[in-house]
Amino acid sequence: MEQTQVGSIATTDIVAAFGLHRAVQIVAPRQRIYIQGDPADSLFYLVNGMARLAVTSVDGKEASVMNINTGEFLGEDYLPAFPGVRAASAIAVLSCTVLRIQRLDMLRAIREEPKLAVIFMNSLLLRGVRAQAAVVDQFFNSSEKWLARILLIMARDGLRRSVSTLIPKITQEALAEMVGTTRSRVSFFLNRFRKLGFITYSGQIRVFHTLSAVLQSN
Repeated sequence: MEQTQVGSIATTDIVAAFGLHRAVQIVAPRQRIYIQGDPADSLFYLVNGMARLAVTSVDGKEASVMNINTGEFLGEDYLPAFPGVRAASAIAVLSCTVLRIQRLDMLRAIREEPKLAVIFMNSLLLRGVRAQAAVVDQFFNSSEKWLARILLIMARDGLRRSVSTLIPKITQEALAEMVGTTRSRVSFFLNRFRKLGFITYSGQIRVFHTLSAVLQSN
């Protein structure tokens, strides 16, 4: 993984808590930020990009658990008093900039920086809510709804300011891995969303807020 220096993010609360010029890691799409079974000795903060958590069975089958977005922590399984190993792998979906935080550094910062502690707790609470939604999608909802939810999450910041927004470029193969389906099914759903006017798609996907109607359908 290539190393770079924190630049425009140096003024954020997270980076400021750990030093203004701390090196961060650039992780290319499909590369692993950490691997299932690795020692859980550090926490990661996703400065930008998108990643997914995936578990691999003993026979080599991989299943996506949930997605991690810009501004979220990952790898918090290092927090117990006696941390063990990673329960899942974190895999970059888009190019990711991640800040790696050693366990003792994070525990110290939580004690000394109340604002950081609040940000971290809010992140964990949001993760819990989204994890529940991911479980519902996997067991009770269709792949179509899960794809719609992923697109809406990727468009979240832009849709706060406008009725539509372009999401970062992402391949149908990457979306299929996140949903846990085939590329042909993703292509079918994207074409359906386009015909319904929920997205436009010509190399880069533009998501309209009306896509949320898919989540409400029976």
